[in-house]
Parts: sequence; structure tokens; C-alpha cells
Amino acid sequence: QGQLMESGGGLVQAGGSLKLSCTASGSIFSSNAMGWYRRAPGKQRELVARITSGGSTNYLDSSVKGRFTISRDNAKNTMYLQMNSLKPEDTAVYYCNTPPIFKYSWGQGTQVTVSS
Repeated sequence: QGQLMESGGGLVQAGGSLKLSCTASGSIFSSNAMGWYRRAPGKQRELVARITSGGSTNYLDSSVKGRFTISRDNAKNTMYLQMNSLKPEDTAVYYCNTPPIFKYSWGQGTQVTVSS
């Protein structure tokens, strides 16, 4: 089973932008759909965005449509989440994995904090 490493989080003011990266080890990345998840304080983990193995976006949560863009580079075993027009409600720890069956061990995630 491969490993995942999320990065790119930080503290940003409302309206700002961040770009998250998810880098995977192992050989299954390029043949699997991938997803970005987040867990806000006191809430369950939720799927935010999903991308097919070929790079097509096939899910964006309604709360992020028009603001977040998911993409991937299979040659680098890396997936990205460009987050624009960030809102305080986007504050969460962001994770990546293969939806709906998690084929990787969960990484540590990357904290995104949006101040008002």
C-alpha cells in the first residue's frame, strides 16, 4: 500500500487563495480516481472534489463549485487543489485518497485556516 503526503496548507485571509498538493508513492496512483477530503472541527470528513484517473473532474461539492479546481499530474504522482475565494467555512484539515474505497493509508493532511 502506498503513502500519501499532503502539503500546501496555511493561514490565509478570507478571499485569499491556496494550492494544495497530494503526492503519492507506489504504482497505483495513475490508474485510480483520486479525491480531496476535508474534516472541519467537530464535523465528519467529507469529499470535496474528485478527479478521474485521466484527469477529468467528476465531482465538486456545491460549497466549492466555482472556487476550487482539482487537477493531477500522473507523471509526478501528484494531485492538486487550487482554492480561490476562500471562506472561513473552508477551514479544515485537507486529505487525499482514492474514492470511494480508500486504497492508501491516510496521510497526516494539511491544515487550511481561513480568517475572517
